[in-house]
Amino acid sequence: MYFDLRKEGWLEVICGSMFAGKTEELIRRLKRLEYAKKTFYVFKPQIDNRYSDTDVVSHNGQAIQAIAINSPQEALDFLTPDTAVVAFDEVQFFDESVIEVIELIAAKGIRVIAAGLDMDFRGEPFGVIPKLLAKAEFVTKLTAICTVCGEPATRTQRLIDGQPANYHDPIVLVGAKESYEARCRHCHQVQKDYRNQIKEN
Repeated sequence: MYFDLRKEGWLEVICGSMFAGKTEELIRRLKRLEYAKKTFYVFKPQIDNRYSDTDVVSHNGQAIQAIAINSPQEALDFLTPDTAVVAFDEVQFFDESVIEVIELIAAKGIRVIAAGLDMDFRGEPFGVIPKLLAKAEFVTKLTAICTVCGEPATRTQRLIDGQPANYHDPIVLVGAKESYEARCRHCHQVQKDYRNQIKEN
């Protein structure tokens, strides 16, 4: 729900599992800004080059021009006096400094939209997302469809050679449908999962 904020400058977070439509929702909001002739900038981490080096692209093929950056501080160099909105896609891939950068941008009276995975493939909170959720004025949590049972999916299943990934595998592995599926809580699996270890003990 949106409130009547009299002062400009706030943070919106769009989160959920893979294939939940986070980037699609981000692009939808940005397209509305295009129609309104508002100035905005979209940033993506350099590491995310799955579909394009320069655009933010959703899994269903929607795209919008973006700027690939290595460090969140680089975003500050692009701000202009007429900047109305700054967006970050795949924000979970940025380090903790993105929090300070977002706070600085919002303090300037600029609307910030950050989209990203709220949980990693293990089902654990992903990177900076928990802190951004706590600081956000508005949060949109989206769900996908579980590929196993068809129920709402909130988890991201990583598959290695068709098998669930190991709990201790590296957190960051950029990929799409070849490596990941959307799963519900009950169908999500991780090899050598700490939850199974608790049951065994």
